Amino acid sequence: EVMTGKLHFSLVAPERQLFSADVDQVDAPGLEGDFGVLHGHAPFMTALKAGAVTVYDGASTRVFNIEGGFADVTPQGLTILAEHAVEA
Repeated sequence: EVMTGKLHFSLVAPERQLFSADVDQVDAPGLEGDFGVLHGHAPFMTALKAGAVTVYDGASTRVFNIEGGFADVTPQGLTILAEHAVEA
C-alpha cells in the first residue's frame, strides 16, 4: 500500500513553538541513532541527542539544531519537545 498524505509535525522549545505544519518527512537525532518519520508511522517515543532535525516538504528543506529532548509519534503526527532549538 502506497503511503500518501502528510505528517503533522510540531517542534516545541521551552521558549516557543518553532515550527508546526504538515510535511513529507522529518529526520531526527535519536539517542539510539538517527531516524526518519513519515505519515502513518507506528507510534513511539524516544529521547533525542544534540543534532539536526531536518524537515522535508516537497522541494523545501529546513534544518533546526537541537540540544536534546524527546520525540513523540502518535496517530496525530510527530511532536519534538527540544531542550533548546534554533533554525540553522
